[in-house]
Amino acid sequence: MGIRLLEAPVSRRDDPRARAYIVDHLSPGTTIRRRLEISNTSGEAQHIDLYPAGADIVRDRFTMARGRTPNELTGWMSLDRPSLDLPPGGRGAARVVIEVPPEASRGERYGVVWAQAVAEADAAHPVRVVSRVGIRVYLDIGRGGEPPSDFRIEELTPVRAPDGRPQLAALVHNTGARALDMSGSLSLSDGPGGLSAGPFAADLGVTLLPGAAAPVTVTLDRRIPDGPWKVELTLMSGTVKRTVSATVTFPRAGAGPPVPLDSGLLSLFGVVGGLVALLVAVAVLVVRLRRRRAAVG
Repeated sequence: MGIRLLEAPVSRRDDPRARAYIVDHLSPGTTIRRRLEISNTSGEAQHIDLYPAGADIVRDRFTMARGRTPNELTGWMSLDRPSLDLPPGGRGAARVVIEVPPEASRGERYGVVWAQAVAEADAAHPVRVVSRVGIRVYLDIGRGGEPPSDFRIEELTPVRAPDGRPQLAALVHNTGARALDMSGSLSLSDGPGGLSAGPFAADLGVTLLPGAAAPVTVTLDRRIPDGPWKVELTLMSGTVKRTVSATVTFPRAGAGPPVPLDSGLLSLFGVVGGLVALLVAVAVLVVRLRRRRAAVG
């Protein structure tokens, strides 16, 4: 069984999160509609129930409520079809409607649109099995423009996992005003013998509330030498992307000390500083040449 969005706001066409989740900023009193596609990937016909349920961000994880537990957001949500009957390999469409009441207060709400199938127990299968897949909802309410999304990579720590694999833990701080779903990758270069490796994908699952900070970890192959390595880490959430680089050596066990960062911003300052110094030198040279010509004349 699968579920996916069939449409997203034109204003978010460059946002990969908006193609997977319902992500929006709405004023009180606004109504939106989103089309969904539900697919039956099994070899048997399925009756699939569709419904919204609550969610929250707990301990830096997007956490779905049990069953059909509601919250404020789900009270604004409805589906034009409560269920679908799909043949093997079949697909069907439904529309979710979100009606924000005029008196809704500012802030971001979280929920899930679920597609659920139940296999009842019988003589051949004594256990009742419930399967469901869903689409997350991140809905911010407030008048005016959307609150900014931003984050900062504050430190990198090399780690040796208990199973022996090297890891790099990046402490990420959400400095914006909306929740972030972190993803990204790590590349290694200038290693022992000139080795390079990667990119390695960041472990998924970290969702940061505004103001929160948590580690985002990249797990590498256990065959990667200890180093030293030049590492470049790029993390993103939606359209916000940040890159830092550093030199790291992975410890034989446990966690090593945080390493100094060479951020893109520092590199930019270095380039700008170099250009300024060059312009000053050229200006001084021009003045000297003019003085010499004036003296000769």
